[in-house]
Amino acid sequence: MPDRSSTGATTATVDRAASPQPSAAPAPRAAAPDPAATLGVAVVGYSFMGQAHSNAWRNVNAFYDDLPQVRMQTLVGRDAARVGAAAEQLGWADAATDWREVLERDDVDVVDVCTPGHLHAEVALAALAAGKHVLVEKPLANTVADCDRLVEAAGAPGAGRSMLGHNYRRVPALALARDLVEQGRVGTVRQVRLSYLQDWLADDQAPMSWRLRKDTAGSGVLGDLGSHAVDQLRFLLGEEVTRVTGHLRTFVTERPSADGDHREEVDVDDAAWATLHTSSGAVASLEVSRMATGRKNALQIEVYGSAGSLRFDLERLNELVVTGAGGGAETVLVTEPEHPYVGAWWPAGHVLGWDSTFTSQAADFLRAIATGEQIHPSFADGLAVQRVLEAIETSSGRGGTPVDLPA
Repeated sequence: MPDRSSTGATTATVDRAASPQPSAAPAPRAAAPDPAATLGVAVVGYSFMGQAHSNAWRNVNAFYDDLPQVRMQTLVGRDAARVGAAAEQLGWADAATDWREVLERDDVDVVDVCTPGHLHAEVALAALAAGKHVLVEKPLANTVADCDRLVEAAGAPGAGRSMLGHNYRRVPALALARDLVEQGRVGTVRQVRLSYLQDWLADDQAPMSWRLRKDTAGSGVLGDLGSHAVDQLRFLLGEEVTRVTGHLRTFVTERPSADGDHREEVDVDDAAWATLHTSSGAVASLEVSRMATGRKNALQIEVYGSAGSLRFDLERLNELVVTGAGGGAETVLVTEPEHPYVGAWWPAGHVLGWDSTFTSQAADFLRAIATGEQIHPSFADGLAVQRVLEAIETSSGRGGTPVDLPA
């Protein structure tokens, strides 16, 4: 069963007069964080996710001043000139090209893995063995077998704390949605619709990248965007997926090489569709695509229950639409200080952005390191998501035959 406990966020009702009472306060923490402590951080990878995580480490103490202090020590990448320039631009003390040497350094306490998926397991396993605290950007690894190894390593004696980076759990509107489901605001959940649509591959002349190769990415849009959607299903409902049917499709099977000199085979999926059954009997439909012309970053989630519904759209990140049993809908602007995560940021009514979710994620990780409290999403959560993704791929390979997952 996925954990739905609060991660340092404050819960609030939508309508103070009519809404249920906030969920119970989280269990007492093991100890208060020591804001005088300083943790040296190394980020492995300096492209898109490396930049997003760098921004989080740079800002986390400015907004969460009760946590251990962060020292942005090392940015790691293969190209010395490029990673050196990125380190200077992003605010790192130094740069390195060998992550193995970085793991031996005493001035690095936290290792944040932002590499392509095929390197996640290797880097994270070595970092845990070195006693470092480890944050891994989603998906945890490209295979269930590697996820199993990471879960085992995370529980080994001497390993540091570990967390999986699913930043959308730190979107205040989605954290509020999770609390409202838990409070029974929508009654018994019957149906969920999950879609995550982008269009950056709609042009069939878009060049190849590591995300389009199975040996580096593991899968295509299923692992890239589908992992977010499956994690949200588990997060919002607090349930496991027990049966799936799925279909994958590659619309463009060849693309120009990065240098334009030749064409390369695309061996991952461009789009995926699935039906997911949960342990309570709820049914979710899933659609993910990087070929949806005109959709830039459209994660949309709809939860339908016996007493109401919830609707969320990432492109309207600060809003949650709440509908009661009578059908009346209220669009809640999730910007009040009592809403999850919002109290750490700006005065009431001032919206947050996509980048803020990574800062709140870093804050949750630092708090858990300092206090010893449970971390979510854990590596076990990442393993559960990867099992669902693998089952969808298996079902597709069998022509859409249902695949059961262990309860």
